[in-house]
Amino acid sequence: MQSENETYLGLDLSTQKLKAVLLNTRLENVAHAEVKFDSDLPEFRTSGGVNAGAAKNEFYVQPVMWVKALDMVLDRLVVQGGDLSTVMAVSGSAQQHGSLYWSRSGLQTLRNLDADKFLHTQIDDSAFTVHRTPIWMDGTTGEQCEQMEEAVGGRDKMVEITGSKCYERFTGPQIRKVFQQRPDVYRNTERISLVSSFLASIFLGDVAPIDFSDGSGMNLLDIRKRAWSDVCLTACAPNLDAKLGSPVRADSVIGSIGQFFVQRYNFNTGCKVVAFTGDNLSALAGMTIGQDWLALSLGTSDTLMMKLNEPPNLQEGHVLVHPTEDGFMGLLCFRNGSLVRDIFKRAEANDNWENFSELLDSTPRGNFGNMALHFISKEIIPPVKGSLRWNKTSSLESSESARGVLKYSAPQTEIRALVEGQMLTRKAFATEMGFSFGENTRILATGGASANRSILQVCSDVFNAPVYIQQTTEAALVGAAYRAKYVLEKSRGLQRSYYDYVTQLLPEHSVTRVCDPAQDSSDIYDGMLERHSQMVGYLKEHQD
Repeated sequence: MQSENETYLGLDLSTQKLKAVLLNTRLENVAHAEVKFDSDLPEFRTSGGVNAGAAKNEFYVQPVMWVKALDMVLDRLVVQGGDLSTVMAVSGSAQQHGSLYWSRSGLQTLRNLDADKFLHTQIDDSAFTVHRTPIWMDGTTGEQCEQMEEAVGGRDKMVEITGSKCYERFTGPQIRKVFQQRPDVYRNTERISLVSSFLASIFLGDVAPIDFSDGSGMNLLDIRKRAWSDVCLTACAPNLDAKLGSPVRADSVIGSIGQFFVQRYNFNTGCKVVAFTGDNLSALAGMTIGQDWLALSLGTSDTLMMKLNEPPNLQEGHVLVHPTEDGFMGLLCFRNGSLVRDIFKRAEANDNWENFSELLDSTPRGNFGNMALHFISKEIIPPVKGSLRWNKTSSLESSESARGVLKYSAPQTEIRALVEGQMLTRKAFATEMGFSFGENTRILATGGASANRSILQVCSDVFNAPVYIQQTTEAALVGAAYRAKYVLEKSRGLQRSYYDYVTQLLPEHSVTRVCDPAQDSSDIYDGMLERHSQMVGYLKEHQD
C-alpha cells in the first residue's frame, strides 16, 4: 500500500555527469544532486566526461570514476535534504553503448560490499578486466562491424534482426574488438554489463540483467523475439550468452536494494530496484509521449523519437524495444542540427538569435519556392555531404537547372531555406520510418533550439501539427524516477498503461502548446516534400 511519504529515486549517468533526483508520490521534486566528472573528479583527467585514447576516434572512461561519482551523488542528495529511508523504488538511465567487463573478484566484491567503506575503495580497478571502458563516442571498430554483418548474412539481415546496422559505437562490435585484440582479458571476463545495468548492479549488490530496450543498442538482441540472437552472438565472440546473462523487460523489478545501501544510507530494506535503461529510452519515458506524439530534440544534432507498432527495415536510424509499453521506439539522428543553424546565425544574422528569428519570420511559408539542404558535415540520414540551393525554377529536368544557385540574394531567404530544409528532412525520414502523420499528430520539442519560437513555428507548419514544449529539461533523469514509481505500482497490481498513469499524476502545465500550423501548411509543404526527395537524390549522385 502506497503511503504519502514514499519517494522514488532516479539516476542518470550521462557523458558529463551523474545526476540523482528524488520524487514524491505526486512526482514532485524533493531533492536533486549532481556530480560533474571534469570538475568534481579532476583526478580522472576527463574532458567532457571522457578520456581520449592514443588511436584516432578512441574514447574511454575509467569505470572507477563512475563508482566514485555514485558515492558523492548520494552524499550530496542527503545534504540536499533527501531522506533515503523513504525511497521505495530506484531506477536509472545511462549513456547507451558503453560496456563494462567484470572480473571474478569484482563480482565477489560486488556481492559482499562493506557498508563501513566507500564504494570506490571496494569496486576498484581489480573489479574489472578492462580498465579503460569504451563508451558511445568510440569509433574504432569499423573492421568488427564489417565482420559481424558479413557473418550474419549482410547488412540488411543485421537490420532485420537487431533494428540497426552495425555501428562502430555499438556494444557488439566493441566486445568483438576486446575478444580479438585481448583474448586473455575476454576469457577472464565473468560478466559484461552495459553502463545502465552496471549502475543497477551496484544498487542490487549482484550483476543486474540488461533490459531489452538498452540491449537493442548492441547489434546482439533480436528485437522481435526479445532475446539474444544466436547468429549475432556467434558473429561477435564465443561463450557470450553466459557473459551477458538473460535480458529482461525494462518494466521489471529486478530485486531489492543491496544491504550496503540499507546499512550505509539507511535505505528501506523493501526498496525495489527496477531495471535501468539507456538515456534515449529514459528520455522518451520522461517526455511521457503517447501514440500520436513525435519527440523532436533540437540540439547539437537533432534527434527524432517515436513509438512504432512494427519495426521498419531502415538501414539508417535505430529501432529499439520500447521502454514503457509493447511495441518499438524509432530513433533518427541528424548530425546537421544546431551547429549548422549557428553557422547561418553568424553569417547571415550578425551572430544574433533575435536577428535570426526576425529574418525567419519576415519570409512567407514556402519561401517563394527557394529551398536548401545544408549537410555541412556528412549527414547520417541521408548519408550525404554538401549544400544544394534550389529556387522556384530549379528542377531535375536539366543538369544546369538541377545544380541550383550558389547563393540567395537576401539573408532572410537563406535562413528560411535552411530551417524549412531541415524540417522537411526530419519529416521525410520520420515518414519513411513508419510514423503515420494525421490530425492527432503532436510534436514535443526539446533541446536548446526549442527555446526559439520562430524555429518551432516552421516545425509546426512543415509537420502540420501543433508543437508543445516541456517544463523539465531533465527528461532522462525524471523518466528514470517515473519508471521506478510506475513499475513498483504495477508490481502491486496496477493495471493502467504507463502513459495513462504518469500523465494523470503530472500537473496539466507539464507540457505547453506553443505553436499551431497555418491553415495552408499542407498545401505548401506536401509539394515541397516531393522536391526535397529530388534534391536528396541529386546530392547523393553529386557528393562534394
